[in-house]
Amino acid sequence: MSTIDTKHAFDQDYIRGLSKELGEPEWLLDLRLQALAKYEELPLPKPDKTKIDKWNFTNFKNHLVNSEKYTSLDELSSEVKALIESEKDDKSLYIQRNNTAAFLTLPQNLTAKGVILADIQTAAREHSDLLQKYYMNDGVKIDEHRLTALHGALMNGGVFVYVPKNVEVDTPIQAVYVHDDADATLMNHVIIVAEDNSSVTYVENYISTTEVNDGVVNIITEVFANTNAKVTYGAVDNLAQGVTTYVNRRGVAGRDAKIEWALGLMNDGDTVSENITHLIGDGSYGDTKTVVVGRGEQTQNFTTSVVHHGKHSEGYILKHGVMKEAASSIFNGIGKIEHGASKSNAEQESRVLMLSEKARGDANPILLIDEDDVTAGHAASVGRVDPIQLYYLMSRGLPKEEAERLVIHGFLAPVVNELPIDSVKEQLVEVIERKVK
Repeated sequence: MSTIDTKHAFDQDYIRGLSKELGEPEWLLDLRLQALAKYEELPLPKPDKTKIDKWNFTNFKNHLVNSEKYTSLDELSSEVKALIESEKDDKSLYIQRNNTAAFLTLPQNLTAKGVILADIQTAAREHSDLLQKYYMNDGVKIDEHRLTALHGALMNGGVFVYVPKNVEVDTPIQAVYVHDDADATLMNHVIIVAEDNSSVTYVENYISTTEVNDGVVNIITEVFANTNAKVTYGAVDNLAQGVTTYVNRRGVAGRDAKIEWALGLMNDGDTVSENITHLIGDGSYGDTKTVVVGRGEQTQNFTTSVVHHGKHSEGYILKHGVMKEAASSIFNGIGKIEHGASKSNAEQESRVLMLSEKARGDANPILLIDEDDVTAGHAASVGRVDPIQLYYLMSRGLPKEEAERLVIHGFLAPVVNELPIDSVKEQLVEVIERKVK
C-alpha cells in the first residue's frame, strides 16, 4: 500500500489505486473523487470561540497501516481486554487494529435474523447497495467543510451495523478501535441503521496503547433510526495526547424513533467534536449525555445540537465537563426548533468545573426557535471547586488530592449515573479515575 507523504500529497491516482486495491464499488470511488475535489476548495469548520487553523488535521505519516489480526481475544493487551466482556460466548464484537479489521464475531441467531455486523470495507463489497443508501448521503455530507471532504476522500476504517425491520438486538454490539501504532491515521466511518420497529445498542471504544506524536484522527458516525426504531449509542474516546481529533457523530430519527447518545469524551489531545441529532419524524426523541475531562494543555471544542423538524419531538442535552491544569474547553449546546415542529420540547444543561487558575471552560447554551407552540429551556454554569466543600472534606482528614477527586466524581455523577449502558459506565469511571489523579 502506498504511503501518503505529509502535506496531503494525495491525488486522483492515489485514490483510484486505493479504491481498486480495496475492491470498492464504483459509487464509492466516485464519492472519494468528488470529496477530493471538494477538499481543495472548502474551508475548515469554524467552531465557536476556538481557532483551529493551526491544528494538524492533514499532516500525517501513513494513510494505511496493515497490522496483524487477532486469532483470539487472548492476544489482546490487558488494557484492551479490560474493555470487553470476555466471559460471554455470544458476543457481537468488532475489533479494529489501526486500519486493519482484526477480529469480528456475531452470534448465529442474529445473522439468521438478517443483522449485519461488518467492517466498512467488507460492507462496501458485500452489501454495496445497502451501504450506498446511507453512506454520506442523508447524514454527514462530503461538502460540509474541508474535514468532511478529507474524510470522504481518505476513509480507511470503520464498521457497518444493520438491523432489519422488527428485529430487537437484546445485547450490545461492541466495536473497539485499538490505536497501537504511532504512525497510524484513523479515518473511521461508522454507520448504524435500525429499520422500522427495531432496536439496537452499539458501544464503541477508542483507545491508544502507545505514545503518539502528531497523530491524526478523523471520525464520522451516521446513525439512522427509522420509524419507531431505537438506537442507543455509547462511546468512550480515549486517544493519546499527541493525537489531533475531529469527530462528527450525526443522528437522523424518523417518526416515533429514539436516538440516545452516551458519550465519554476523554481524549488527551486537541479535539473538535460535533454531535448533531435531527429529529425528522413526528414524535421523535433525541437525548445526548456527555462527560468530558480535560487536562494538560489540550484545547477542546464540543458542539452538541438537537434539531427539531417533526411535531411533538423531544430533545435533551446534558453535558458536564471538568478542566484541569491548563486545559480549555468550549461547550456549545444548540436546541433548534424548525418552523412547523409544533408541540416540541428542547431542553439542555451544560456545567463546567475548573480545578486550577489556568484551566478554562466556557458553556454556551443556545436556543433557536422558529415555531410558537413549543417549550424550551436551558441552564449553564462555569465555576471553580467550592473551597468550602474542599475544606470540609480536608477537615475530615482527607488530603487535598483525595478531596478534589471526590468533588470531581460528585460533579460528574449526575451524568455518569444516567448513562444507559453499564459497561460504558464502568469503563468511563475507570478512565475518569486515571485522569483526575
